[in-house]
Amino acid sequence: MTQLSDLAGKTAIVTGGSSGIGAAAVRMLAGLGARVMIGYHKRENAARELMASLPGSGHQIVQITLEDLATVEAMAATAAATFKTVDILVNSAGFTRPIPHKDLEALDIPLFDSILISSVRGPYSVVRALLPLLRASGDATVINVSSISGFTGSGSSVAYCAGKAALDNMTMSLGRALGPEIRVLSVSPGAVATDFVAGRDRAKLEADAPKTPLQKVIEAEDVAQTIVACVTHLRRSTGVRIICDGGRHL
Repeated sequence: MTQLSDLAGKTAIVTGGSSGIGAAAVRMLAGLGARVMIGYHKRENAARELMASLPGSGHQIVQITLEDLATVEAMAATAAATFKTVDILVNSAGFTRPIPHKDLEALDIPLFDSILISSVRGPYSVVRALLPLLRASGDATVINVSSISGFTGSGSSVAYCAGKAALDNMTMSLGRALGPEIRVLSVSPGAVATDFVAGRDRAKLEADAPKTPLQKVIEAEDVAQTIVACVTHLRRSTGVRIICDGGRHL
């Protein structure tokens, strides 16, 4: 098991890596020996502080705006110049806005488009830009950070639910299309103890936890551990959804 979890010599890129689930994944991957490129949108200082705290050497930060294809292509060019190959890609970047599902006026079309871009087109553009480097690895893993909202239809907004459902479907398509050199999996958390959803504080999560089968608050580190397991232990899995929610969806 220890040998399976040794990522020394591996390279990883984590979008949305400056905070929340992405940052937890960065710390865990680096702790296992990987060199990590931390993709950030606006939190450059947080990305730099995280990079400085990591064990090992050769880590980098890179700015990515999923709506701006030029930044995605620039990231891929930087990775090609420094890493040569990419063994692990974690698509963790994204955003949402809590809007009651009945309030179609509040969920206007520009906002709907933005959420779909961050949830679907953005991850696709990152995979597409990095495809030569992922193929060069010969044994790469792509993990799309999804949500149980993608199959429960219950989440922060209608657009977010739709976007994560599309991401899960795309994971299946890419899992079929990109093998055997690249495996593609979705990791689907429920409510996680991060600041991702505005207005959802820890007190709310702790109040809801006893209603779930495992009665635990899901931490960012729990999801990061699931992400790492996709790389290190689920070696014969691709195109599938791995749930990390304490049974919340049941």
